Amino acid sequence: MYKRQSKLSSLQEKDLKYIFHPCSQMKDYEKLPPMIIKKAEGLYLEDEFGNRYMDCVGSWWVNLFGHCNPRINRVIKEQIDKLEHVLFVNFSHEAAIELAEELIKVVPKGIEKFLFADNGSSSIEMALKLSFQYHQQSGNPKRTKFISLSNAYHGETVGALGVGDVDIFTKTYRPLIKEGVKADKPECFRCPYGKNYSTCEAQCFERMEKLIEENRDEIAAVIIEPVVQGAAGMKIYSPIYIKKLREITKKYGIHLIADEIAVGFGRTGKMFAMEHAGVSPDIMCMSKGLTAGYYPMAIIGITQEIYDSFYADYLEGKSFLHSHTYSGNPIGCRIALEVLRIFREENILEMIEEKGEYLRKKAQEVFEGHPYIGEYRQIGMIGALEFVKDRDSKELFPSEERAGYEIYKIALKKGALLRPLGNVIYFMPPYIITKEEIDKMLEICKESIDEYIDRRNKDK
Repeated sequence: MYKRQSKLSSLQEKDLKYIFHPCSQMKDYEKLPPMIIKKAEGLYLEDEFGNRYMDCVGSWWVNLFGHCNPRINRVIKEQIDKLEHVLFVNFSHEAAIELAEELIKVVPKGIEKFLFADNGSSSIEMALKLSFQYHQQSGNPKRTKFISLSNAYHGETVGALGVGDVDIFTKTYRPLIKEGVKADKPECFRCPYGKNYSTCEAQCFERMEKLIEENRDEIAAVIIEPVVQGAAGMKIYSPIYIKKLREITKKYGIHLIADEIAVGFGRTGKMFAMEHAGVSPDIMCMSKGLTAGYYPMAIIGITQEIYDSFYADYLEGKSFLHSHTYSGNPIGCRIALEVLRIFREENILEMIEEKGEYLRKKAQEVFEGHPYIGEYRQIGMIGALEFVKDRDSKELFPSEERAGYEIYKIALKKGALLRPLGNVIYFMPPYIITKEEIDKMLEICKESIDEYIDRRNKDK
């Protein structure tokens, strides 16, 4: 039974007094104050009032193996007794070296060197700078533009916002941003070609192709979220699109940057989403699942060719001067190394395939024919429901109604953390979720949607 106090706890009062939460309108907390999580285990979070919540979104897409995972907890304890941090310039350490050695075995072929950062947005900045500098010092100074997809999300630092295109994040900061070139995104749910995800040949790529052809001498790189556009609403698109993109970028000497921050480490059913297309990027950004929700860390993988373009005598001025204080932190590296070992030793990809198929079948069973669900889409352990006001026209609920947010609030009271993305509710649970818990997650989601619709219809 959901327990809620009529007045704020002392911790909630202090939180609201001192803390400005991300991606929040703080005034919303007048009606729904922040939930103070006291402990967590496996799939479940527990707040200060004893309420338990299923963490169905992996705590912002990071948690892979459950909270307080015994294996990861153990290696952290071992590492902090040996080395907590060391400067990563002119120094190195065993955990970083072992991690690189293991990572090279699972990344797409062609990625051969790694740079370390401390969060996803920063890794995007590094990727853009690497590509830019590569072309500047390789005799192509006109290559200064970056192409990304409409509705793309690549982080919220100023450079990353330049290749992003989700209005709620970018609109305010337009004067600050060096705007990239935007290609129309693949749109499978509302495909203008009358195709669907499973049968198309990525006809929509013609729009990207035209843009590249028109700007080919000025483009440094194209950056994509492979297969799934996350913040856009978990939009899933054909790997054929990526194959075509890889072909044309190679043709014109343009870098392909894969933003695997959200979709890497098994989320799509493959270790990395680029594997669905069977091609390799020139630069690949990894974060989130890399350290399973334990430690802020990111890694950028690059080709030998890019690495070689920076390898020169110091006075030539080709050094890559981008650093983070906590680059290569030993605790983060040891966690990431254990993540890779868990994948290998516990057959995680096979687990994802089995549970992903179960999730797909159950979701189709639960939501089949629902009058306000336009589409259920899924790949691997990423599932998303898109709400529509009308199924035939695919008309969305008005944004001012905040349908997703209202459903999220209802689900919380029923014991499930389901985050909204506009008119989309998504699932991205830790891989340790059981089939019984999948059933419960879907049932709570359906009950919450129906309760919102009933309430909405009564208010009309």
